[in-house]
Amino acid sequence: MMNPLMAIDFYKADHRRQYPEGTEYVYSNFTPRSARLANVLEGFDERVVFLGLQAYIKRILIEQWQREFFDKPKEDVLKKYKRRMDTSLGEDAISTEHIEALHDLGYLPIKIKALEEGSRVNIKVPVFTVVNTLPEFFWLTNYLETSISAEVWKPCTTATIAYEYKRLLKKFADDTGAPLDFLPIQAHDFSFRGMSGAEDAALAGLGHLASFMGTDTVAAIDYAEDYYKASELVGVSVPATEHSVMCMGTKESEIDTFKRLINDLYPHGIVSIVSDTWDFWQVINEFARELKDDILNRKRDALGFSKVVFRPDSGDPVKVICGDPDAKPGSPENKGAVECLWDIFGGSVTEKGYKLLSDRVGIIYGDSITLQRAEAILAQLKEKGFASTNVVFGVGSYTYQHVTRDTFGFAMKATWGQVKGEGRDIFKDPVTDKGEKKSAIGLLRVEQTDNGFQLFDKQTPEQEQQGIFQTVFQDGKLLKETTFEEIRKRLEY
Repeated sequence: MMNPLMAIDFYKADHRRQYPEGTEYVYSNFTPRSARLANVLEGFDERVVFLGLQAYIKRILIEQWQREFFDKPKEDVLKKYKRRMDTSLGEDAISTEHIEALHDLGYLPIKIKALEEGSRVNIKVPVFTVVNTLPEFFWLTNYLETSISAEVWKPCTTATIAYEYKRLLKKFADDTGAPLDFLPIQAHDFSFRGMSGAEDAALAGLGHLASFMGTDTVAAIDYAEDYYKASELVGVSVPATEHSVMCMGTKESEIDTFKRLINDLYPHGIVSIVSDTWDFWQVINEFARELKDDILNRKRDALGFSKVVFRPDSGDPVKVICGDPDAKPGSPENKGAVECLWDIFGGSVTEKGYKLLSDRVGIIYGDSITLQRAEAILAQLKEKGFASTNVVFGVGSYTYQHVTRDTFGFAMKATWGQVKGEGRDIFKDPVTDKGEKKSAIGLLRVEQTDNGFQLFDKQTPEQEQQGIFQTVFQDGKLLKETTFEEIRKRLEY
């Protein structure tokens, strides 16, 4: 319900007066500037996934500005804005005539030109540009910067990290001959409860869904449907327990809880059962053996699934899944969860000679998984002779909350303006910086090349009209729309 007029840093409020007298246009761009702080794997190709602008346009620039600004009585809007500015910056520090003029206009006089969402964009190449369309509203371009940045960097960043998970999973699937059709559900979004609110979870979860289908973040599916016309199957999950369920069944009756879940509540399909409430090694070695017939006798559902997934949720994930070489030889701890299940249920061997567990059992690990831990797990499974798809990774807030705007250096900066009819190429290049914050110069054009996207700056107005940027928003209206299906197709291998 926030008035988007208030979605600013305070210093934005008076920039209108700080620009040179006669300023008519401000032209800015949103660019990933660096991957120096990105927690990615070796082989990262210095490209980020562009995602989230259309959702921002629909939700904020169209819906929220209309509902909370243009549709509100002008007197109420001005009164609240003046009170906020007077209280925090001093009485009459900020005038309101420009706000009144915008309200009278009835729409946002802004044009946004962008690459296609789902594109993988080279570092230092802008993903979109913003400019005002009426000279008297030159102040509006960078007034929106705070809101734009806050809403768009996160889905771009999580979509890029998710793509890195997919790249990693595909590499090991190829190496071990594992089925590629398993990859869309091999990384499962568990991050909601660790995010900074429901909107943050939806934005981050949208990035995950650009590369995967496995998710427990229901809000992200709604986001894809509401803002990207997602009509295909967006996300999937399975029935699963939590520790409160297992605890309520009591430690003494834990195996009975397993039996009830497997035989009575979910006699077919997939069910995931948290298994480390007390002694995971007892569950994966003794209970699994005792439950073998119950598990094998479960019926397949309409899609052909009949799997019990054991979920360890604590300890060192590499050692829990792959085994601890320092543990007693031959013990469950020494073997690890995958080998324990293989000893009980067996399975098949891929064309490349790696063991693949019976499709009646599986493992998912969702505690503190990172790209590096996932890589270590897959590497050790491969070393032990197991295919990569014997494990599903629950990707949680450890991955999607441990990122910042600086992970890929996203920033919105002005590079051109017009003052009294004269265009000005502008830029920043701090002498105290190592070049990461150096901006492009002037009007911009982006072209697709054999090496990805390439930026051309210092362009003439005619050149700026060329290139592959397309106008997606202008004067309050969405002009070009992309679907979630199109985004996913652009991210396919």
